[in-house]
Amino acid sequence: MLIAFNKPYGVLSQFTPAPGSRWRTLAAFALPPRVYPVGRLDADSEGLLLLADEAALVARLLEPGRGHPREYFAQVERIPTADALARLAAGVVIGRCRTRPCRARLLDGPPALPPRDPPVRHRKNVPDCWLALELTEGKNRQVRRMTAAVGHPTLRLVRARIGRLELPALGLAPGEWRKLDEAERQAACAAAAARPRSGGEQRPRAAQIRAAQIVTSRRAFSASAVLR
Repeated sequence: MLIAFNKPYGVLSQFTPAPGSRWRTLAAFALPPRVYPVGRLDADSEGLLLLADEAALVARLLEPGRGHPREYFAQVERIPTADALARLAAGVVIGRCRTRPCRARLLDGPPALPPRDPPVRHRKNVPDCWLALELTEGKNRQVRRMTAAVGHPTLRLVRARIGRLELPALGLAPGEWRKLDEAERQAACAAAAARPRSGGEQRPRAAQIRAAQIVTSRRAFSASAVLR
């Protein structure tokens, strides 16, 4: 089973609460049992989040070497120059690493999104605009750190697409979810299909570990089910 969920602002991408956290969890949305998030969205980010009960599918979607694309709409302070967009596209240094090359473009206007609750806080006399960034990796708070690195702090962040699966086409309001049909599954997995491997080539270690963690967490599910 593969599920698409339109994650609202203020929700953690997990079922159990974080100690001392003020954020809600996925347990508040009556999701089916034994499904797990495919990756994550930060609590202060919104948009398309996949959940699955298939460990092999989760590992395939998260495997870094497959270059699985995800597109984000980012509302940022000020209007980036062509040079700033080129720097984002080429990769910027965040922390101790450089991000992969990506696609970065300025949107003509605000995308068709419902208002955020709570509303975005704007600074007086500081213009803002919307960018689209297509990434093939998922470092911690990557989009926010990337836009900050070129001088444009992110005000609002929405994941709009995974593979070829686009959030607007799903017709999900914030907080709504549904099981994907076969065509939608294929769209979500686009660019994550298995590729031929040479003789002894192995799945990257990180993907093996992630798949094992999902299987292990299933065994502990009954202990956490009461939280859902």
